[in-house]
Amino acid sequence: MEELIRTNDIVLISYLEHRLREAGIEPLVLDTHMSLVEGSLGVLPRRIMVASDDLDAARLILDDIKDR
Repeated sequence: MEELIRTNDIVLISYLEHRLREAGIEPLVLDTHMSLVEGSLGVLPRRIMVASDDLDAARLILDDIKDR
């Protein structure tokens, strides 16, 4: 697994998960429940991980989203 992005933007995370799954890439979102530990402040970023083989395709999707 490789880290694709680390962000606090929950809208970006949700949309990126959707776009990755549409492309047949299964993302793994880490640190989702850390907000419970830190007091729900949203300070700790979440990480989206993808399989190493899917990293290049996932980066293209991420770049497309950022260009919008």
